[in-house]
Amino acid sequence: MLELNVKNETSRLKAVVLGIANSNGPTPKLEEAYDPKSKEHILAGTYPVESDMVKEMKALNGVFEKYGVDVYRPHLIKDYNQIFARDIAFVIDDLFIKANILPDREQEVEAIQYIIDQIDTSKVITPPEKVHIEGGDVMLWDDHIFVGTYKGSDYKNYITARTNMYGVDFIKELFPNKTVKEFDLVKSKLEPRDNALHLDCCFQPIGSNKGIIFKNGFREEQDYMYLVELFGKENLFHIDREEMYHMYSNVFSIAPDVVITERNFTRLNNWLREHGMTVEEIPYAEISKQEGLLRCSTMPLIRE
Repeated sequence: MLELNVKNETSRLKAVVLGIANSNGPTPKLEEAYDPKSKEHILAGTYPVESDMVKEMKALNGVFEKYGVDVYRPHLIKDYNQIFARDIAFVIDDLFIKANILPDREQEVEAIQYIIDQIDTSKVITPPEKVHIEGGDVMLWDDHIFVGTYKGSDYKNYITARTNMYGVDFIKELFPNKTVKEFDLVKSKLEPRDNALHLDCCFQPIGSNKGIIFKNGFREEQDYMYLVELFGKENLFHIDREEMYHMYSNVFSIAPDVVITERNFTRLNNWLREHGMTVEEIPYAEISKQEGLLRCSTMPLIRE
């Protein structure tokens, strides 16, 4: 049996689900793309090719091997995008919570069923149908759970609005002893620089008391101020609109002092090193063209 344990974003990683890029399928048609960044690259003819993405995921897997992490991969579905493991489920404490994913992505959950079968069935949670919640919007910080959402009355018009207020309330009910705080995120169907697809596109804790943040990813300034007051402004690395577009906040921690980042994130990588962290730089710029990066393609199962 898998004894799940994830209480924050940075404790020493022991086991993780890592997506796969093999048999990723042809470049989607414009109307098939979910997010504005993918659309931008489809139109520009720069949409990532499978061989490059396989290489990038291999580099990420190599870092996990270096640190002795147990890595689980989904079963292959032919011609199907299975890179973003974070979207389909997530672990809080010892509970495995399935995301109510976009209907045409349900096969992705079936591809990790062999992992779910190793978890105590009482610990596998399927939310009711009206609850929309995805792993990229759920951020753990010990006694706090941060949840990205979209409160606009036009929620249903945005395929980029992934977690609804039913999702927030569901997490509150599931974890009555934690502080669950929701954040109203900026969404755009057209401009990737103004679209926080998930909370991890504009914020993520790193180390024991630090974080990466994009102020304009939040629709309400008070949501941004909440994090500034909680972490302290000097502990937050502020990214700009272009850095948010390149997904600077979507790094992934193996331990409080070890962070995997994209090799082109020079300003961030220097800051992390200045703050005593080991930075494992890998190429991941092709995958980022689908509006997802390192945190999006991983689903931690066990942290120390």
